[in-house]
Amino acid sequence: DNCGMPRKQKFPHLLQSKWTAHQAVDGWRHFQVANRKNQGQWVFAEMVAACDPTVRFWVNARLLKDQALWQAGWQSLQEQESWDQALQAAKQSNA
Repeated sequence: DNCGMPRKQKFPHLLQSKWTAHQAVDGWRHFQVANRKNQGQWVFAEMVAACDPTVRFWVNARLLKDQALWQAGWQSLQEQESWDQALQAAKQSNA
């Protein structure tokens, strides 16, 4: 029983983490988490484009775990291409 203990924070390393979007958002793929907020059971991350701080939006942090949408870190174009190929291969083996 951990009644007196604080609950484990979901996504403790979210702030300032870097992500690569599988699909470009407003022309950008590299994002960093600028803010986080909790709403009930959900955690949201404010994503800001690395090259254009005016491009920003909120996502449910759980979506960042979906490798078809996001990959942790800033990936190069070559890494993204091999990631795309791996996703395609996984889709074909599941079909």
